[in-house]
Amino acid sequence: MARGDSMNSDEKQGHSCPDCYNAKGTSGERLSHHDDKTIKELVTRMNRIEGQIRGIKGMIERHVYCDDVLNQISSAQSALDGAARLLLEKHMKSCVKEQLQNGETEVVDEVLKTIFRMIR
Repeated sequence: MARGDSMNSDEKQGHSCPDCYNAKGTSGERLSHHDDKTIKELVTRMNRIEGQIRGIKGMIERHVYCDDVLNQISSAQSALDGAARLLLEKHMKSCVKEQLQNGETEVVDEVLKTIFRMIR
């Protein structure tokens, strides 16, 4: 579900309704409720990373020296890690916090699984 006209005034101001984390998209998936500033920052980062990946692909196609390609891959991985850290922080401070306040402690196990996956 795209953010836009369907958002209420609280969501547009960066506030979340109490049941946002339970909101379901058209295919039944859970939805985030991050403010527009966070969404814009994450999309900007993803666009930059997408450009890096296209650049790496081009380097490989041009037979650029392996070490140079590896350095660019490392840079792209660092950029992805930064985006993941930002999203994790926002997730903990909004979605997880609200679920815990509503007594849904199973969210702790969900977040731990995600963190463990991230640090592998």
